[in-house]
Amino acid sequence: MNTATQTADAAAATSPSRQRPPLRRILSNGAVIIGLVYLTLYGIYALNEPSALTVYSFSSLMNNAAPLALAAAGVTVVILSRGFDLSVAGVISLTNVLMAVHPMEGAAGGLTSLALCLVLGGAIGAINGILVSYVKLQSIASTLGVMIVCQGAALLILDAPGGYVSDWISYGLTDVALEVLPISGLILLLVACLWGLFLRTDLAVGIYAVGADENAALLSGVRVRRVRLAAYILAGALYGFAGYMLSAQTATGNPNAGEPFILLAFAAAAIGGTSFAGGQGGIVGSMIGAATLMLLQKVLFSAGVSSFYTGLFQGVILIAAILFSGMLTTISNKGRAQ
Repeated sequence: MNTATQTADAAAATSPSRQRPPLRRILSNGAVIIGLVYLTLYGIYALNEPSALTVYSFSSLMNNAAPLALAAAGVTVVILSRGFDLSVAGVISLTNVLMAVHPMEGAAGGLTSLALCLVLGGAIGAINGILVSYVKLQSIASTLGVMIVCQGAALLILDAPGGYVSDWISYGLTDVALEVLPISGLILLLVACLWGLFLRTDLAVGIYAVGADENAALLSGVRVRRVRLAAYILAGALYGFAGYMLSAQTATGNPNAGEPFILLAFAAAAIGGTSFAGGQGGIVGSMIGAATLMLLQKVLFSAGVSSFYTGLFQGVILIAAILFSGMLTTISNKGRAQ
C-alpha cells in the first residue's frame, strides 16, 4: 500500500488537474454542484413555505435525510472501488427490527445499540466482500442474495411493524443542540469530517486506485482483494448506522424498512457526483445528494404537486444525474489529457 500511496502522491503533484482553471475544477466537483442545487431548492422551498427557515423545519429535514445520507455514503464506498452493493436494504431492515425488538435504555444502551448495528453491518459487509473479492462472484448477484437473506431474517425477528425504540435514541438523536443545531445534522457533519481524515489513509488511496484501474493498482502494489473487502466492510457499517438513525426517526421497527433505500441510495450517489465506473466521487457529495432528494419531496409538496408524482421526478433526476456524472468524467479526463 505504501507504494500505491507514493505513486498517487507523485501523480497528484504533477497532475494537470491541479493546473486546471477554477471553473473547470468546480464543474468537475460533484459535491459543489449538488450543494448549489440544494441551496437553490431550499430557496424555492422557503418562498413557498415561510416556515422552512425555522429551526424545527430544518431539523425535520436533517432527521429525514440522515438515514438515506448514511446509506448513500455506504454504497458510494463500494462504487468507488468499482463494485455494486444491493445489501443496503437488507442491512437497514435487519438493524431496524433488532433495535425495535431489543431496546436498550439510556445513553449507555444507545451507544451499545450503535456499536451492535455497526458490528452487524460490518460483518454482513465482510460476507459481501469475501463473496466478491475471494469467491469471485458477481457483486450484483451476491449482494442481492445477501439482501434477501437479511430481509428474511428481519421477517423472522419481527413479522409485522411494531416494537419500540428507546427514548434516548428516538428523542435524543432527533433533537437540537444549543436550540439551533440538529443532532442528526451534526452526526452527518462528523461522518463527513471522518471521511476527510480517511482520505489521507493508504486504504482510501487503494479504494480510488482500484476503482480507477484495477490492473494498474495491482501493478502498483495495491492488495486489490483486501482493499475491496475493506470497502464492503466499511459500507456495511454505514448501512448499520443508517438503520440506527432510521430507528431513531421512526421510533419503531419494520421488517421492510430498508426497501425504499435500495434505489434512493444509488440515486443520491449519482446526483452527488459519484461515477458508477468507479474511482471518482466521494461520500460528501452523496450525502448532500440524499438531502437534496428529501428536500425535493418537501418542495414538490409545498408547490402543490401530488405525492404520486414524487417518484416520477426522482426518476427524471436520477437519469439526469447519471448523464451529468458522465459529463463530469469527460471534463475530468479532458483535464488530465491537457
